[in-house]
Amino acid sequence: MIWLVRISLLIGLLGGWEWATRTGWLDPFLFSSPSLIWNQAVQLAGSGELFYHIQTTTVETILGFLLGTASGISLATLIWASPFLSRVLDPYLVVLNSMPKVALGPLFIVAMGTGFGSVLAMGIAITIIITTLVIHSSFQSVDKSYLILARSFGATRSQIFRTIIFPACIPDMIAALKVNVGLAWVGVIVGEFLVSKAGLGYLIIYGFQVFNLNLVMLSLVVVALIATIMYQLISWLEHRLLRHRSVT
Repeated sequence: MIWLVRISLLIGLLGGWEWATRTGWLDPFLFSSPSLIWNQAVQLAGSGELFYHIQTTTVETILGFLLGTASGISLATLIWASPFLSRVLDPYLVVLNSMPKVALGPLFIVAMGTGFGSVLAMGIAITIIITTLVIHSSFQSVDKSYLILARSFGATRSQIFRTIIFPACIPDMIAALKVNVGLAWVGVIVGEFLVSKAGLGYLIIYGFQVFNLNLVMLSLVVVALIATIMYQLISWLEHRLLRHRSVT
Protein backbone atom coordinates (compact mmCIF):
# COMPACT_ATOMS: atom_id res chain seq x y z
CA MET A 1 0.00 0.00 0.00
CA ILE A 2 2.86 2.40 0.82
CA TRP A 3 4.52 1.80 -2.54
CA LEU A 4 1.16 2.13 -4.31
CA VAL A 5 0.57 5.53 -2.68
CA ARG A 6 4.12 6.64 -3.48
CA ILE A 7 3.84 5.71 -7.16
CA SER A 8 0.36 7.23 -7.41
CA LEU A 9 1.63 10.47 -5.87
CA LEU A 10 4.54 10.59 -8.31
CA ILE A 11 2.29 9.95 -11.30
CA GLY A 12 -0.14 12.58 -10.05
CA LEU A 13 2.60 15.19 -9.66
CA LEU A 14 4.04 14.49 -13.11
CA GLY A 15 0.61 14.44 -14.71
CA GLY A 16 -0.39 17.68 -12.99
CA TRP A 17 2.87 19.32 -14.06
CA GLU A 18 2.34 18.27 -17.70
CA TRP A 19 -1.30 19.37 -17.66
CA ALA A 20 -0.43 22.76 -16.13
CA THR A 21 2.15 23.51 -18.83
CA ARG A 22 -0.11 22.38 -21.69
CA THR A 23 -3.06 24.44 -20.45
CA GLY A 24 -1.01 27.56 -19.76
CA TRP A 25 -1.15 27.52 -15.97
CA LEU A 26 2.65 27.26 -16.00
CA ASP A 27 5.01 28.70 -18.58
CA PRO A 28 6.86 25.71 -20.15
CA PHE A 29 9.80 27.99 -20.97
CA LEU A 30 10.35 28.72 -17.27
CA PHE A 31 9.17 25.49 -15.65
CA SER A 32 9.70 22.98 -18.48
CA SER A 33 7.49 19.87 -18.45
CA PRO A 34 7.94 16.08 -18.17
CA SER A 35 7.57 15.63 -21.94
CA LEU A 36 10.12 18.35 -22.74
CA ILE A 37 12.54 16.89 -20.18
CA TRP A 38 12.11 13.45 -21.74
CA ASN A 39 12.77 14.82 -25.24
CA GLN A 40 15.90 16.55 -23.95
CA ALA A 41 17.06 13.30 -22.32
CA VAL A 42 16.51 11.31 -25.53
CA GLN A 43 18.45 13.91 -27.53
CA LEU A 44 21.46 13.91 -25.16
CA ALA A 45 21.38 10.14 -24.72
CA GLY A 46 21.43 9.67 -28.48
CA SER A 47 24.65 11.68 -28.77
CA GLY A 48 26.18 9.99 -25.71
CA GLU A 49 26.65 13.29 -23.86
CA LEU A 50 24.17 12.50 -21.10
CA PHE A 51 25.93 9.32 -19.99
CA TYR A 52 29.32 11.04 -20.06
CA HIS A 53 28.14 13.84 -17.79
CA ILE A 54 26.32 11.40 -15.48
CA GLN A 55 29.44 9.24 -15.18
CA THR A 56 31.65 12.25 -14.42
CA THR A 57 29.48 13.58 -11.61
CA THR A 58 28.66 10.15 -10.17
CA VAL A 59 32.33 9.16 -9.89
CA GLU A 60 33.22 12.48 -8.25
CA THR A 61 30.31 12.21 -5.82
CA ILE A 62 30.97 8.61 -4.79
CA LEU A 63 34.66 9.33 -4.22
CA GLY A 64 33.90 12.50 -2.26
CA PHE A 65 31.26 10.66 -0.25
CA LEU A 66 33.53 7.73 0.62
CA LEU A 67 36.67 9.76 1.30
CA GLY A 68 34.84 12.43 3.30
CA THR A 69 33.01 9.87 5.44
CA ALA A 70 36.07 7.68 6.01
CA SER A 71 38.23 10.69 6.86
CA GLY A 72 35.60 12.03 9.24
CA ILE A 73 35.31 8.71 11.09
CA SER A 74 39.11 8.43 11.25
CA LEU A 75 39.47 11.96 12.59
CA ALA A 76 36.72 11.33 15.17
CA THR A 77 38.54 8.18 16.27
CA LEU A 78 41.80 10.08 16.61
CA ILE A 79 40.15 12.79 18.68
CA TRP A 80 38.42 10.22 20.90
CA ALA A 81 41.74 8.47 21.50
CA SER A 82 43.28 11.68 22.84
CA PRO A 83 41.13 13.73 25.25
CA PHE A 84 43.78 16.47 25.16
CA LEU A 85 43.57 16.66 21.37
CA SER A 86 39.78 16.69 21.62
CA ARG A 87 39.82 19.76 23.86
CA VAL A 88 42.33 21.51 21.60
CA LEU A 89 40.50 20.87 18.32
CA ASP A 90 36.90 21.26 19.49
CA PRO A 91 36.57 25.04 18.89
CA TYR A 92 38.34 24.75 15.52
CA LEU A 93 35.96 22.04 14.37
CA VAL A 94 32.98 24.17 15.38
CA VAL A 95 34.36 27.14 13.44
CA LEU A 96 35.12 25.02 10.37
CA ASN A 97 31.63 23.50 10.48
CA SER A 98 30.00 26.95 10.59
CA MET A 99 32.13 28.25 7.71
CA PRO A 100 30.32 28.21 4.33
CA LYS A 101 32.19 25.57 2.33
CA VAL A 102 31.42 27.32 -0.96
CA ALA A 103 33.84 30.05 0.16
CA LEU A 104 36.64 27.48 0.03
CA GLY A 105 36.08 26.91 -3.68
CA PRO A 106 38.49 29.63 -4.89
CA LEU A 107 41.17 28.28 -2.53
CA PHE A 108 40.81 24.80 -3.99
CA ILE A 109 40.96 26.20 -7.51
CA VAL A 110 44.19 28.07 -6.78
CA ALA A 111 45.76 25.10 -4.99
CA MET A 112 44.61 22.24 -7.25
CA GLY A 113 43.69 23.85 -10.54
CA THR A 114 40.44 23.84 -12.46
CA GLY A 115 39.95 20.12 -12.69
CA PHE A 116 38.92 16.91 -11.00
CA GLY A 117 40.97 17.59 -7.85
CA SER A 118 39.21 20.79 -6.86
CA VAL A 119 35.75 19.30 -7.44
CA LEU A 120 36.64 16.25 -5.34
CA ALA A 121 38.10 18.48 -2.61
CA MET A 122 34.82 20.39 -2.42
CA GLY A 123 32.88 17.13 -2.01
CA ILE A 124 35.21 16.01 0.78
CA ALA A 125 35.27 19.38 2.54
CA ILE A 126 31.52 19.56 2.83
CA THR A 127 31.22 16.11 4.45
CA ILE A 128 34.32 15.55 6.60
CA ILE A 129 33.71 18.11 9.38
CA ILE A 130 30.07 17.27 10.04
CA THR A 131 30.95 13.56 10.02
CA THR A 132 33.73 14.16 12.55
CA LEU A 133 31.45 16.08 14.91
CA VAL A 134 28.56 13.61 14.70
CA ILE A 135 30.69 10.48 15.13
CA HIS A 136 32.80 11.97 17.92
CA SER A 137 29.65 12.98 19.78
CA SER A 138 28.35 9.45 19.29
CA PHE A 139 31.56 7.97 20.70
CA GLN A 140 31.19 10.10 23.82
CA SER A 141 27.52 9.21 24.35
CA VAL A 142 28.08 5.46 24.77
CA ASP A 143 26.71 4.19 28.10
CA LYS A 144 29.47 4.67 30.66
CA SER A 145 28.45 1.57 32.62
CA TYR A 146 29.74 -0.64 29.80
CA LEU A 147 33.07 1.16 29.87
CA ILE A 148 33.37 0.83 33.65
CA LEU A 149 32.61 -2.89 33.44
CA ALA A 150 35.19 -3.41 30.68
CA ARG A 151 37.87 -1.53 32.66
CA SER A 152 37.11 -3.62 35.74
CA PHE A 153 38.08 -6.68 33.70
CA GLY A 154 41.33 -5.02 32.65
CA ALA A 155 40.38 -4.02 29.09
CA THR A 156 42.72 -1.55 27.40
CA ARG A 157 41.52 1.64 25.74
CA SER A 158 41.93 0.14 22.27
CA GLN A 159 40.01 -3.00 23.28
CA ILE A 160 37.20 -0.87 24.67
CA PHE A 161 37.03 1.04 21.40
CA ARG A 162 36.99 -2.08 19.20
CA THR A 163 34.52 -4.10 21.25
CA ILE A 164 32.21 -1.48 22.77
CA ILE A 165 32.53 2.05 21.39
CA PHE A 166 32.72 1.36 17.65
CA PRO A 167 29.99 -1.34 17.48
CA ALA A 168 27.64 0.78 19.61
CA CYS A 169 27.99 3.73 17.21
CA ILE A 170 27.22 1.84 13.99
CA PRO A 171 23.63 3.21 13.81
CA ASP A 172 24.98 6.77 14.08
CA MET A 173 27.53 6.01 11.36
CA ILE A 174 24.73 4.81 9.10
CA ALA A 175 22.84 8.02 9.85
CA ALA A 176 25.96 10.01 8.95
CA LEU A 177 26.17 8.11 5.66
CA LYS A 178 22.58 9.06 4.84
CA VAL A 179 23.26 12.72 5.55
CA ASN A 180 26.50 12.64 3.56
CA VAL A 181 24.74 11.41 0.43
CA GLY A 182 23.04 14.79 0.08
CA LEU A 183 26.07 16.76 1.25
CA ALA A 184 28.40 15.04 -1.20
CA TRP A 185 26.07 15.85 -4.09
CA VAL A 186 25.87 19.47 -2.98
CA GLY A 187 29.66 19.73 -2.73
CA VAL A 188 30.33 18.17 -6.12
CA ILE A 189 27.62 20.13 -7.95
CA VAL A 190 28.90 23.40 -6.43
CA GLY A 191 32.44 22.42 -7.42
CA GLU A 192 31.28 21.79 -10.98
CA PHE A 193 29.52 25.15 -10.97
CA LEU A 194 32.88 26.80 -10.30
CA VAL A 195 35.41 24.93 -12.39
CA SER A 196 34.17 21.92 -14.31
CA LYS A 197 33.57 21.58 -18.02
CA ALA A 198 31.77 18.27 -17.62
CA GLY A 199 29.20 16.81 -15.29
CA LEU A 200 25.64 17.54 -14.25
CA GLY A 201 26.66 20.73 -12.44
CA TYR A 202 28.20 21.97 -15.68
CA LEU A 203 24.99 21.13 -17.55
CA ILE A 204 22.95 23.14 -15.04
CA ILE A 205 25.15 26.21 -15.40
CA TYR A 206 25.32 25.85 -19.18
CA GLY A 207 21.54 25.47 -19.38
CA PHE A 208 21.06 28.73 -17.45
CA GLN A 209 23.55 30.52 -19.66
CA VAL A 210 21.80 29.55 -22.90
CA PHE A 211 18.28 29.74 -21.36
CA ASN A 212 17.71 26.02 -21.94
CA LEU A 213 15.76 25.28 -18.78
CA ASN A 214 14.83 21.83 -20.09
CA LEU A 215 18.49 20.94 -19.73
CA VAL A 216 18.54 22.38 -16.20
CA MET A 217 15.48 20.41 -15.12
CA LEU A 218 16.81 17.23 -16.74
CA SER A 219 20.06 17.56 -14.76
CA LEU A 220 18.13 18.09 -11.52
CA VAL A 221 15.96 15.04 -12.20
CA VAL A 222 19.03 12.88 -12.87
CA VAL A 223 20.69 14.12 -9.67
CA ALA A 224 17.55 13.28 -7.69
CA LEU A 225 17.35 9.78 -9.20
CA ILE A 226 21.00 8.87 -8.54
CA ALA A 227 20.92 10.37 -5.03
CA THR A 228 17.81 8.28 -4.31
CA ILE A 229 19.58 5.13 -5.49
CA MET A 230 22.56 5.87 -3.24
CA TYR A 231 20.25 6.52 -0.29
CA GLN A 232 18.38 3.25 -0.88
CA LEU A 233 21.68 1.33 -1.00
CA ILE A 234 22.63 2.78 2.39
CA SER A 235 19.18 1.91 3.74
CA TRP A 236 19.72 -1.67 2.54
CA LEU A 237 23.09 -1.72 4.30
CA GLU A 238 21.46 -0.37 7.45
CA HIS A 239 18.82 -3.10 7.31
CA ARG A 240 21.46 -5.80 6.97
CA LEU A 241 23.65 -4.48 9.78
CA LEU A 242 20.88 -3.72 12.25
CA ARG A 243 19.18 -7.04 11.56
CA HIS A 244 22.46 -8.76 12.36
CA ARG A 245 22.74 -6.71 15.57
CA SER A 246 19.20 -7.59 16.61
CA VAL A 247 19.84 -11.28 16.00
CA THR A 248 23.09 -11.31 17.94
